[in-house]
Amino acid sequence: MCRAGVPLHTMRIAVNTRFLLSGKLEGLGWYTHEIMRRMVLGHPEDEFVFFFDRPFDPQFVYAHNVTPVVAPPPARHPVLWYLWFEWALPVLLRRHEPDVFFSPDGYCSLSTRVPTLMTLHDIIPLHHPEQVPWAPRVYYRHFLPRYVRRADHIVTVSEHVRSDVVRTCGADPKDISVVYNGIRAHFRPLPAPEQQAVRDRFSAGKPYFLYTGAIHPRKNVDTLIRAFDAYKQAAPGDAQLLLAGRFAWQTGPVKAAYESALHQQDIHFLGYVPDEVLPGLYAAALALVNLSGDEGFGLPLAEAMACGTPVIASDIPAFREVGGEACVWVDHRNTAAVANALQQMAQQPALRAYCTQTGLARAPRFSWDAAAEALYALIKTA
Repeated sequence: MCRAGVPLHTMRIAVNTRFLLSGKLEGLGWYTHEIMRRMVLGHPEDEFVFFFDRPFDPQFVYAHNVTPVVAPPPARHPVLWYLWFEWALPVLLRRHEPDVFFSPDGYCSLSTRVPTLMTLHDIIPLHHPEQVPWAPRVYYRHFLPRYVRRADHIVTVSEHVRSDVVRTCGADPKDISVVYNGIRAHFRPLPAPEQQAVRDRFSAGKPYFLYTGAIHPRKNVDTLIRAFDAYKQAAPGDAQLLLAGRFAWQTGPVKAAYESALHQQDIHFLGYVPDEVLPGLYAAALALVNLSGDEGFGLPLAEAMACGTPVIASDIPAFREVGGEACVWVDHRNTAAVANALQQMAQQPALRAYCTQTGLARAPRFSWDAAAEALYALIKTA
């Protein structure tokens, strides 16, 4: 094929697309979707082979240059991870003979010689094994360092993760590139009347603080509940706390904090929130509050900034890299400090305005278009 009379080199790119699940896209699924949709449509001269681990939705076959392949077994347990990556995928890679294999979810195959590019979002399971169920913990400890050594090139989503991989796994810095995540276009500010409609729907018309994300130990949602309760004790008012996300694992401390909260009636678990609802929840909030103790990036912070939402966040390296001067930083272990930050954000319009303006100015640096092109350039050199 050619464009404007210039011959193009056609590549065949195989991709692990096991997290492209209709109606169930979460972090890794959204990452795969946003990157691969742009890459496929932007490079019609190339062939893409998508490897699914179960029947797929045709919406994820983005154009005619995609060949979808179903490769059982469904890889959602460590034993099945091993069978999929070390048995099923190598067979299919030999059959389809791609120039390169791209794995966007931090796993790759040790049993193929196909040049491999892997995105590694974090190596948190190596640092906090106690927060991971037993079987995945054993798998991560054994395979993660081997994946790092096997991949021909690694992409990390922040400088923090890049440094962590070098320090923890002994990787060569020249074999790792940083490509930030992006923000989807529907994350944007809302006019005041639309914000009020969101509050009417979710918080009985009252102002609210928002948490988004899965609920498990690393996220420190129990600390947030206790801090909100302390804030309400010190500054009585009608503010609510909305927790938008599914319960994951080891949620006992969160449930205990909720059960003992004096202002339980002002705390609401929304469960999994559909993607089309999430931007409105951000835009109408007093602030997003995220007290995670360790992260590889900080997509909720970036999304909130794009919606004009102030952010209160734990002072950890990846969050600092995303939020810069736009956020109010707190010690996620200090309940009193978090409660004080909630009070400041609720009572100081000037602080909210500063965080909003600074966040809106910072958000454009996180672009899926730029991320897809940067990854494509790395795939070409792999």
